[in-house]
Amino acid sequence: MPAPVSHPPRFPSYSPPALLAFQFSHWYPRFAPASIKSTVVRPLSPAFRQYLDSDGVFVPDGAEDIPAQSTLSDRESDDDDDDDTQRPRYTFPELDARIRAAVADYGAVFPKLNFSSPRDAAWMLPASSPLKCITPADVYLLLKSSDFVQHDLELEYVFDGCEPPYSAAEHGPYELELVLRKWYPVDRARELRCFVRQEVLVGISQRDPNFYEFWNEPETQQKVIAAVTTFWESNIKGRWEETQGDYVFDFLLTRDLDRGHVVDFNPYAPRTDPLLFTYADLHTRLLARVGCPELRVVDSPAHLAATRNAPAHQHNMVPLEALAMSSGRDAAAFAGAWEEEIKRSMAEGSEDEDEDRTRRKPRLGLLL
Repeated sequence: MPAPVSHPPRFPSYSPPALLAFQFSHWYPRFAPASIKSTVVRPLSPAFRQYLDSDGVFVPDGAEDIPAQSTLSDRESDDDDDDDTQRPRYTFPELDARIRAAVADYGAVFPKLNFSSPRDAAWMLPASSPLKCITPADVYLLLKSSDFVQHDLELEYVFDGCEPPYSAAEHGPYELELVLRKWYPVDRARELRCFVRQEVLVGISQRDPNFYEFWNEPETQQKVIAAVTTFWESNIKGRWEETQGDYVFDFLLTRDLDRGHVVDFNPYAPRTDPLLFTYADLHTRLLARVGCPELRVVDSPAHLAATRNAPAHQHNMVPLEALAMSSGRDAAAFAGAWEEEIKRSMAEGSEDEDEDRTRRKPRLGLLL
């Protein structure tokens, strides 16, 4: 591990191999004993990547564990039938089998790609069991509805800021992977994000932006700082030379707050949300060489009140009728049908016409 420089920049520079060290398939074998049981399917076929990039929100043929149900397109005119036949059909029997096998092993799974999980699409499945997938269709629906996982599909996003720039000839091909992690109910109050710069644990942030009274007990805070520091020193520190000691890890505490396990790793980079810190704050602490990491928590019910009652990732939500109308349609057909739906709704009139019109407007970046 190189010795820290006296005045490091706010962000480290990652080479393509160092950035690829944050792929799940790279770090998980090393840290599996300290993480959640998971299955990696790699590489995925070009057809699956094409499916994720295709228009509309739909699941591949054969992904459901129940007989296919009649959809709106089944009852519409021949023109709509023509639209349906023009849409590419996808089927992934081998991948379906791998997903069903993981579900059989774990009881249920939650998915992610190389770097990103579809947390922004959690609202697509029952709120009582967020991200819980028990069929291949559940997995595909989450991935297809997520903006977050789009990051993993485009090389320009994956390797943004790398120095030197990524080259497939020099660094090898970038292969898409599907990760199926064992699902179980998670108490979000015990989730933390931990920031490590130049192999120094500089900060720990509460991850869920809600107020929990226990977090403001001084004894609890000291206990958690000690638990995270001990875990990091015993299981992570000095064991990951590819990152040069610059990384962020998400951590889930046990109920007694004495131990925990790694949920994920992320680059120490602007793309990773610093949550209750800013990267300027973290940089100041690094330069000060403070021995103990700072823990930041939501310290009152008013803290982050603007987001307290808002659904997580609400900017990605679309009306359910929009999802139904997108089934079996290409971009042009859906746009036309949705425009007609908006006109119909406007014609009905209401006292909240302007508000309703904004709410019902489809987010084309997600659906089309």
